[in-house]
Amino acid sequence: MPREARIRIICTSLCHSDITYWKMQELPAIFPRILGHEAIGVVESVGEDVTEITKGDIVIPIFIADCEECIDCKSTKSNLCSNFPFKISPWMLRYANTTRFTDLNGEIIHHFMFASSFSEYTVVDIANLLKIDPTIPPNRACLLSCGVSTGVGAAWKTANVEAGSTVAIFGLGCIGLAVAEGARLCGATRIIGVDIRPEKFDIGKKFGVTDFINSGECGNKSVSQIIIEMTGGGADYCFECVGMASLVHEAYASCRKGWGKTIVLGVDKPESMLSLNCNGVLVQGKTLMGSLYGGLKPKSDVPILLKRYMDKELKLDEFVTHEVEFKDINKAFDLLVKGECLRCVIWMDK
Repeated sequence: MPREARIRIICTSLCHSDITYWKMQELPAIFPRILGHEAIGVVESVGEDVTEITKGDIVIPIFIADCEECIDCKSTKSNLCSNFPFKISPWMLRYANTTRFTDLNGEIIHHFMFASSFSEYTVVDIANLLKIDPTIPPNRACLLSCGVSTGVGAAWKTANVEAGSTVAIFGLGCIGLAVAEGARLCGATRIIGVDIRPEKFDIGKKFGVTDFINSGECGNKSVSQIIIEMTGGGADYCFECVGMASLVHEAYASCRKGWGKTIVLGVDKPESMLSLNCNGVLVQGKTLMGSLYGGLKPKSDVPILLKRYMDKELKLDEFVTHEVEFKDINKAFDLLVKGECLRCVIWMDK
C-alpha cells in the first residue's frame, strides 16, 4: 500500500511489553497476533509515494510514529505525533481495520505496535521506519527500537537530567538500567537503584548506579524515607520503571520538594489509578509526568544515540545478555519471564 514498506527482519529482541500483551486476556489484547517490536531489517520493497527509503536500505521499526509534518513532530516539546497518535492497535497505522498478515486459510492475523517483528517478513508504515547506517551491528541497533531508547531518552530528553544531580530509579530491568546509562551520560553524580534482587546492583554498576536499595529489606522504613535520608531531602529525579501504581507513589514521595521530577516509564494495568493529596501537590511543587519512548523523536534523536554508540560513549553491548536462533524464541521468553536476561537477541537467519 502507499507509504508502506515490506521488511525482511534480520534480528529482533524481546521486550517485556511483548510478554505483557502475550499474557493479557482483555482488550487491547487480541489474537491471533504477531508480537515483536524491537528489530532491524532490510527493505525488500516499497509502496507508492515512498521516497525516504528504497530497496536494500537497513531500517529499524519504531512503535511511535514520526510523520515530521504535524505540529507535535515539528515542535521540540513533544514526540507524540498528532497525525498518527500511538495506540496498541491490531491494524496498520494509516489504513483502519486492515492487516498485511493472513494464515494458510486466509484468516487475518493481527499486528502489534505497528511492527510485528516475530516474523521473517513484515510490513511497516514509513512513519514508523528509521533508515540507519548499515555498518552498525544489527544486534545492537535493534535495541534502540524500544527499551534502551526509552530509558536513555527519559533521562536525556524528558527529565533533562543535569550534571551533578541525584537520580533514583525504581526497577533495574533493561529500561531502568537504560535510565541509569542516560543519567550517567548526562553527568549525574549519584544514581540510586531500587530493586528487590540484590544481584541487580552489580549489574547496575556497569551503567553508573552508585547506590543500591533492596526494597525487600527496608525494615520499618519506606523506600522513600530511606532515599530522603540518603539525599538530604530527596532525589532530584525519580524514575518508575516497573509498572506499578504503588511504585509511582513511592517514587513521587522520594523526589525533592520544589524541583523534584518523577518520570513514569512502567506500564501498569489499564484500569490502575493514582491518588495524590491535592494539598501536597500544591505545597510540595513537584512534577509528575509520563514519558513515551523516552520523549525521543525517532527520526532525529535515535541517530544521535547510534552515533554515540559508534563513538563508544553509549553502552549497548552490555544490554545483550543472550542471543538465540528464531526457532528458540521460547527460550528467550523463558529467560525474560524468569528475570535472567536484559535483552535476548533473536536471529532470523542463523
